[in-house]
Amino acid sequence: MIAQRQVWEYAKHVKVWVGKYKNSHNLIHWHSDCELLYVEHGSIDIFCNGKNHSLSDGEMLYVDSGQVHYMQARDPETVLIVIIFDYEILKPYVGELCLASSKLEGHYPIPDIYAKLRDILLAQEPFFGGEAAGIIISLMSRIYRKEKLQPRKTEDETAKRFIDLLGEISAKIRYYTFTDAVTFMGMSEAYFSRYFHKTAGIPFGSYLSYVRTKEAISLIKSKNDLTMTEIADLCGFGTIRNFNRIFKKITGYAPSALPEKFELDESFVYPSEITFNPTLHDCELIESTGEAQ
Repeated sequence: MIAQRQVWEYAKHVKVWVGKYKNSHNLIHWHSDCELLYVEHGSIDIFCNGKNHSLSDGEMLYVDSGQVHYMQARDPETVLIVIIFDYEILKPYVGELCLASSKLEGHYPIPDIYAKLRDILLAQEPFFGGEAAGIIISLMSRIYRKEKLQPRKTEDETAKRFIDLLGEISAKIRYYTFTDAVTFMGMSEAYFSRYFHKTAGIPFGSYLSYVRTKEAISLIKSKNDLTMTEIADLCGFGTIRNFNRIFKKITGYAPSALPEKFELDESFVYPSEITFNPTLHDCELIESTGEAQ
């Protein structure tokens, strides 16, 4: 899948946000912020940093800054507590270390901390931003003491390279190839194939076909004077036959028969600095300290 950057815009420059989601289900994305997830009720599958995790009542997961992730509740009644905070709050204290596993093994009073943060952020008394940040530092210090740690640098460099790769593909969609991607990542072909599939949840070829189809849909709907052959060439399909085959496979329609109001199933989105909300329509924000950005 294609990861997009989510940009959080906190209320009143307070770098902490908390909320509860029911039936949490979102697109693959990443953000510079850190995210704590706690299953209050139900069960959920979360893909984070190249690994799949299944969580149920009382279990929790930590998404570090820059990690690609997405999730899908197994039960529509699943309730997920979410605590998001700016990595800069934590950065001075963690140095070059990060958690070895996204899924937390220790037990932490997340529901109590969530309730306390919610009350502080809603009351907005003087210096409430600092008070909320202090609670985050205290909680994360406890987590870092109890969980297994590992060096951050190597993992972060590879993850950043992967995110940069997605931008490369999006910018050079017309000519980009598997070989280009392998060279960009500095990996062998076999290792890159495994790494990309594991990290993105989809083979590289399928990813590229989707990106090209998405771009083709945009061009078709823009009402320009381009022919289908020209669109196929601009989007990197090579031949009109290949374009027709892939386009119909992904959308269910021939390019020339695409409905005017057609919207592509957003299982994939491309890298961007623009704020976007990865939450899908069937996911409900049932409680929060402000509008999720």
